[in-house]
Amino acid sequence: MLFTFLQYNSIILKIKLEILTLVKGKKYPIHYLMAKRNNLTEVKLTRKIIVINEELCDGCGNCITGCSEGALELVDGKAKLVKENFCDGFGDCIGTCPTGALTIEEREADEFDQEAVKEHLLSTQGVEAVWRMEEAQKKHSSEEEEQHIHLGCPGSQMREMKKTEQQPVNSNNNSQAIPSELSQWPIQFHLVQPGAPFFKDKELVIMSTCGPVASADVHWRYLRGRSVIVGCPKLDDTRPYVPKLAEILKETSIPKVIIARMEVPCCGGLTMMVQQAVEMSGRSDLIVQEDVIGVDGSMKSVREI
Repeated sequence: MLFTFLQYNSIILKIKLEILTLVKGKKYPIHYLMAKRNNLTEVKLTRKIIVINEELCDGCGNCITGCSEGALELVDGKAKLVKENFCDGFGDCIGTCPTGALTIEEREADEFDQEAVKEHLLSTQGVEAVWRMEEAQKKHSSEEEEQHIHLGCPGSQMREMKKTEQQPVNSNNNSQAIPSELSQWPIQFHLVQPGAPFFKDKELVIMSTCGPVASADVHWRYLRGRSVIVGCPKLDDTRPYVPKLAEILKETSIPKVIIARMEVPCCGGLTMMVQQAVEMSGRSDLIVQEDVIGVDGSMKSVREI
């Protein structure tokens, strides 16, 4: 079947509209750039942007301080997006939310406008806020180059770690090459209970569910001689976690809490929950340490908070 001239042109036009053009290191659809050139202000760019679930938002305000661009504010006790062009869609705020109310979606939205953000921050928070935003943008730009055109939360970015190729072990082998250091059960946040005997007189590790898979050192580094609770701040229903952990931490024989979290932004919610639980417990003598584990299993940082 022969294509008519109009059919041919229609196909070519459709292809052109899907082509991504590189401008200042970023990729844009040609139709968007043409519309911008012609001053069509109503045109939207399909990109990543923050979404707020108001039912889950408890109005804590952590996301507002976690957003370097000043894109969020509290309105009637709920987090709101100030303007679409203030949000760069990178999701740093996600890790600060203890209830999982923040997510990233891809949809049509106004393009991120760094100059407008500078003006907004300068008028509302001062010059130091502008400096923080510029530093955050440098970090985002470098990480965006690594991610290429990955869409969605940075924690779901596909990566492949190059390892020395080895033959897999036969799973039917009943022998244990590395002894387990786990000394309790259960370990999941939803299942452990305040007052459990295995919490007494031990340091407590609060670990992300990805940690034991990412790091081969977890058992000797974290579990040996300690109790542990495992949870995911992004995928779990975390609403009962803070009050439960606060009750657990009222056990005064627990001298220290170690947060073993992954480097991805959403895992920062684990740290936020522990901080809130410590405050709720009323204890001022508790040592709290945050260890950040890389997706390749390496130790990224250790700090006392």
